[in-house]
Amino acid sequence: MSIRSNVFVPAIVLVAQICVAQTAGTSWEEKFRAIPSAEKQREYMKRLTARPHHLGSAYNKENADWMVSLFKSWGLDARLESFDVLFPSPKERMVELVAPKRFTAKLQEPPVAKDPTSNQHDEQLPTYNAYSADGDVTATLVYVNYGIPADYEQLERMGISVKGCIVLARYGASWRGIKPKLAAEKGAIGCIIYSDPREDGYYQGEVFPDGAYRNRDGVQRGSVMDMPLYPGDPLTPGIGATKEAQRLPMDQVQTFTKIPVLPISYGDAQPLLEALTGPVAPGSWRGALPLTYHIGPGPAKVRLKVKSNWDIKTIYNVLVTIRGSEFPDEWIIRGNHRDAWVNGAQDPISGMVAVMEELRALSELMKQGWRPKRTVIYAGWDGEEEGLLGSTEWVEAHADELKQKAVLYINTDSNSRGYLGMSGSHTLEKFINGVAKEIIDPVKNISTWKRSQLQRIGTGSSEERQEARTRSDLRISALGSGSDYTAFIDHLGIASLNIGFGGESGGGIYHSIYDDFYWYTTFGDHDFAYGRALAQTGGTTVLRMADADLLPFDFMNFAETVRKYSEELKRLLKTAQEEVRERNRQIAEGVFSATADPRMPLIPPSVEEVAPHLNFAPLDNAIDLLTRSADRYDKAIRNFKQGELSSSVLKGVNAKLIQSERKLTHPDGLPGRPWFKHLIYAPGFYTGYGVKTIPGVREAIEQEKWEEAEREIVRVSKVLVGKSDLIQEAAAMLEGPEK
Repeated sequence: MSIRSNVFVPAIVLVAQICVAQTAGTSWEEKFRAIPSAEKQREYMKRLTARPHHLGSAYNKENADWMVSLFKSWGLDARLESFDVLFPSPKERMVELVAPKRFTAKLQEPPVAKDPTSNQHDEQLPTYNAYSADGDVTATLVYVNYGIPADYEQLERMGISVKGCIVLARYGASWRGIKPKLAAEKGAIGCIIYSDPREDGYYQGEVFPDGAYRNRDGVQRGSVMDMPLYPGDPLTPGIGATKEAQRLPMDQVQTFTKIPVLPISYGDAQPLLEALTGPVAPGSWRGALPLTYHIGPGPAKVRLKVKSNWDIKTIYNVLVTIRGSEFPDEWIIRGNHRDAWVNGAQDPISGMVAVMEELRALSELMKQGWRPKRTVIYAGWDGEEEGLLGSTEWVEAHADELKQKAVLYINTDSNSRGYLGMSGSHTLEKFINGVAKEIIDPVKNISTWKRSQLQRIGTGSSEERQEARTRSDLRISALGSGSDYTAFIDHLGIASLNIGFGGESGGGIYHSIYDDFYWYTTFGDHDFAYGRALAQTGGTTVLRMADADLLPFDFMNFAETVRKYSEELKRLLKTAQEEVRERNRQIAEGVFSATADPRMPLIPPSVEEVAPHLNFAPLDNAIDLLTRSADRYDKAIRNFKQGELSSSVLKGVNAKLIQSERKLTHPDGLPGRPWFKHLIYAPGFYTGYGVKTIPGVREAIEQEKWEEAEREIVRVSKVLVGKSDLIQEAAAMLEGPEK
């Protein structure tokens, strides 16, 4: 590993040199990275995507059994673990324009002659949104752009209400479940979501089958469960959905939508948009269809009907355990989901086949005598698409054991060509940067780390370019939700990573029947070169963590990142104060709006109260303490020498490191959503997937809940102090009794 002479050697590199990359360890890593095969991944994908394999389908169970049999043939301890979950599937669907003229949406994706699995109509799930409320409503239509909070603020300024209406929102800008959630809060009685060609259709490139992008009949299926409250089986929040589990009555479930919702194609959406009149939509609201985008209300009137079968179905997680030789009660967990909405080559099988090759490569190492020091658990999760069901139920069912034993969860979801994406707990930022420097990009023949660095220098903001040039580690993103890491990090406080390649294989087949083997081998990672690179990356991450004598956690980057989040909160508050002062000034001067389209009616706003001062001193003090603790631990690692500490002391240090992420959780969870217990990372209440950092404070400021913001500052400060105390204890143990 090359280090520039003007960069101070990070402590994590020393840990890797001293504790991980011993002669045998380095040899095992090199041997491992030579094993994964692109051709085998192609074979796995062809088998797994041959037929639709959604939750509850016959082929989904066949795939699970086949995977277990295959893993056992490699000499691995493989098994299925099942849960019983609520899974609605559509019985009746209708979107019909009833005025000023009649049009009935097709709500169906036609097969494509070139695509041999797109004609499996009898096995395909219809186009729908899972966990939509049942309903049959007819009302005036209103176009609401993406249907996010800023869009409704714009509508209010224009004097347009959606109360009693059906809203038409386009996919994008937030997770789909936020769109019906907000619409219902604003008084709408139905929601239709369509894919505009601007986002992933002909505006971006040639459409399928001639290109990678969504054609006029392509539809994005997807769950609209209110996952910012809690993911997983709606009937068993907080507990595993075993046969014996006590389940909520249907009328007490909070995560169903309050109104019916259906997804449609842009072919079906165009007549609805053409039937709208009223104000012309602002420029940022206009898609790429050949029409003038009006908002309404009306004169378009639409009938929307949704009726589902609300059945309990069995899901099957595929699990493989490689028992640790020295620390069997310390677990490294690696996962990818295996279920899909239809055939699911890109999402999720492109990631699953890389994980399978990791397992095969590890089994080959075992035949050569390798055994991990820590227990390694591989998982192929079921039911992810409907709401992270398989991973959430497994985590909830094994929560007590996981709290004690889980070191790390490593997630992938899908994979493509391009750059290595790295996100997760910032205590692992240095560690995953070190892994990225060992993996060679299959096209550019430089490390994946160097390629990502060059991308940031070439396309990032000025701050990102500067950081990429001067910072020893590339900054990783924080985790929100949207994949199987959610229950691990957000609920239990288990340090987590999410990895995968992408950025160079644009497409528009997400959650459609066209996400299949033909599309992926034509427009995706066609030669599986980046699938092999992902297997090398994930497996190296597992090996390095499983065989480390001292777990390679680092707290310097974490402390720096939390300070950055704190500064963002202060700027957010300042911006809110300045915006209110400016609006009040305009009101005083008779200037009512400078943001609305001049052709639109303007509603004079009322004077607002300026946001009060918030006391950030507890947070500032906690971050200062965290920084000092991190610095002490960093120095202790630099002075640490292999063999100076007894195995019992080293095990004690690792035990504290395992608990370090747990220290960032609070048993009461976040305000209004106690399932989410991590106080530094969480999905936003109105973003769904997108992360909100220090979410209790951030969302209180955004929602102008000032007393709550003050309380959350204190709560976050306390968990940071608790984490600092643990870091100090770990440092003292490394320093030895003389300190």
